[in-house]
Amino acid sequence: MSRLSPQAFHDHGGMKFAHWVPNVSGGLVVSKIPQRTDWGLEYNVKLAQIAEDAGFEYALTQVRLMGSYGAEYQHDSTMFSAAILSATRRLKIITAILPGIFHPIVVAKQGATADQIFSGRWSIHIASGWNRAEFDALGVPWLEHDERYARSREFVEILRGAWTSDHFSYEGKYWQIKGFTLRPKPLALPGRPMPNIFQGGNSRAAQEMAAAVSDWYFMNGNTPENHQKQIDNVASMASKVGRRVQFGVNGFVIARETEKEAQEELERITSNADDEAIEDFRVAVKEAGQATKEREGMWTHSSPRDLVQYNDGFKTNLIGTPEQIASRIHALRKIGVDMILCGFLHFHEETKFFGERVIPLVRQLELADPLKSPNKGEFVRGSASKRSGPRLVSPPWGAGGVN
Repeated sequence: MSRLSPQAFHDHGGMKFAHWVPNVSGGLVVSKIPQRTDWGLEYNVKLAQIAEDAGFEYALTQVRLMGSYGAEYQHDSTMFSAAILSATRRLKIITAILPGIFHPIVVAKQGATADQIFSGRWSIHIASGWNRAEFDALGVPWLEHDERYARSREFVEILRGAWTSDHFSYEGKYWQIKGFTLRPKPLALPGRPMPNIFQGGNSRAAQEMAAAVSDWYFMNGNTPENHQKQIDNVASMASKVGRRVQFGVNGFVIARETEKEAQEELERITSNADDEAIEDFRVAVKEAGQATKEREGMWTHSSPRDLVQYNDGFKTNLIGTPEQIASRIHALRKIGVDMILCGFLHFHEETKFFGERVIPLVRQLELADPLKSPNKGEFVRGSASKRSGPRLVSPPWGAGGVN
């Protein structure tokens, strides 16, 4: 993928890959197992460059304002995103923000500047919030679950208005904007009139918001059946208002030469779980899906073992050999998933291995069994042909796994 032009790199038509940016301490698992992952800038710049060369299209910076649940230190998502963008050429960065704590016009200005400076490679992720302690510490009103999504929807409507209109005004429940003109506005690129807007959630309120205003809907790890249900629900609601939403899935990847090695690594991670931090997290996320009247949404059915990876990444089952993982990724593509958001135990080594051993197999499967849909189109064959096929590479952790 690295030989494609910047535009073709993002329009190849197959499954897209993103990686979590570990800009908070503790890595992507709440475990005491040693991790060769660091939350500092130097490590993350190198990671972004590795990911870019490996065939990843996006990276997502996390938003944490204060220490919590194994992430005692955290860098600001907006500043960190700009630093990574300045050190890469093709990778798109998705910056996570929190409505209620962030003002939409300030974020619209920051985003427009980043988009101009970095040639249209900036995107935003709207995180409606689950960590009440952050809001309480700052004196920001904590809204009930569905109302947080109503506020987020207003936030996105203001972003879109400020990015496309002069003398923009908005009269909402949470914000009022009067005759505001933003200049410069973000770049308008072919097929992308403004920066892409991502969101998470998984509850009914989140799905309704995605269908109405967002470009991408991220799902926590889950079974293919549950992902299919969410995709169908959001796509149906979006189509009724003339919109199309794309879908991403969180997955924690453990790719090893044998399934036994991969499962043993998973067992090492979970058996060394930080039980105290996980219990605190379990209590905190009762403000998420469990707080809805439907009792559905993020973490509603998560076991303590699931919460070791805090977005249920084990459930997606990207754990096994490169062949097994590629097959599962292709199956997700066939049900309508457009992007895999990857987490790893040791980001540098495993991101490189994923690009060398898994992504080429995914591209081969897409060529042999292309997606055909009136909405999504057929996989562009010329894109994957830049790779001659999977090159056998030995995993950097050795045959016995990482201890």
